[in-house]
Amino acid sequence: MFENCFLPFMAKRQNGSSAAVRDPIDECISEHLQQISKNVTKDRDYRIEIIHDYDLHPNRRPKILCQTAAHVSGAAYFYQKSDVYPNAFDNKKRICGVCIHPKYGGWFAIRGVMILKNVLCSDLQRVEPEDVVSSIDRRTELLIRFNYHWQDSTYRDIVPSVEQYSIAQRLYFQTKPTDRKILLQTPHFLDIIKNIN
Repeated sequence: MFENCFLPFMAKRQNGSSAAVRDPIDECISEHLQQISKNVTKDRDYRIEIIHDYDLHPNRRPKILCQTAAHVSGAAYFYQKSDVYPNAFDNKKRICGVCIHPKYGGWFAIRGVMILKNVLCSDLQRVEPEDVVSSIDRRTELLIRFNYHWQDSTYRDIVPSVEQYSIAQRLYFQTKPTDRKILLQTPHFLDIIKNIN
């Protein structure tokens, strides 16, 4: 996604200038989901609703829980506190769950969903997500890594994966969101973006 989608998106945006972009990743994903929606609805009478991971209701609650959606769709397994021993964590502490993909491990993100509102498929078979972190001890380790050490990305490697984020992508996501626009203006990123054109 980063090199094939995001950096070309930034290259189109005034040769890497992100001054007019609210959040570059959000804008990139939104633009691409809109294009996919147009391609899907071309010559078809589909009504599509796109919900991004950052969309909120007026009460500030999320419109979609993307990791839950990934689990329900069978795309990735959502590991959470209920998947480990009851006393594994202090009940007073909130423990966030995390999805692990059978092919990509933790090296992916779920940025939104597309709902085809007027498409019914009564014979659609439910696909269960593949449980790739099957031992309770490894699940506990996963949740510890994700909740307490997420910056080092080791939770992403809880299972082998066919692909990982590039060094540039890791650097971008390890940078505070408030500093990412500045990062995109550094010579390293400007060179990468320039070479895309």
